[in-house]
Amino acid sequence: MPVEKSCGAVIFCGREYLLLKYGWGHWGFVKGNIEKGETMEETFFREAEEEAGLKRENLKIIEGFREKISYFYRKEGRTIFKVVVYLLAESNTKDVKLSFEHTDYAWLPFEEAIERVTYDGDKKVLRKAHEFLKKIGKM
Repeated sequence: MPVEKSCGAVIFCGREYLLLKYGWGHWGFVKGNIEKGETMEETFFREAEEEAGLKRENLKIIEGFREKISYFYRKEGRTIFKVVVYLLAESNTKDVKLSFEHTDYAWLPFEEAIERVTYDGDKKVLRKAHEFLKKIGKM
């Protein structure tokens, strides 16, 4: 069975989290497949710029947070096992420029973001990120 590895991040600015609306209607985080030779961090910075127009110099990865989720999905009649590792990153800007993959975005406080996120795995990641930020005094 094919395995797909991705990396993404919960991005926050101030007390709000960035959510992206994907073309097929669900809300989630910046993420994408890890390309050959890339580290997770390199994947995250590339995807943040591609999907949200956020440049590396505007983002800071918060050390100590990594959350992995995995799931199965179907693509072209085949079952794919997907593993996504989420980082946590702080943005110093809310100036988002969406890619063609997305139809909308929102910066939301935790209570609204947890309601808007579509998938349970992403909700779990957001809850853990929020608790981590509270623990280190960032929320």
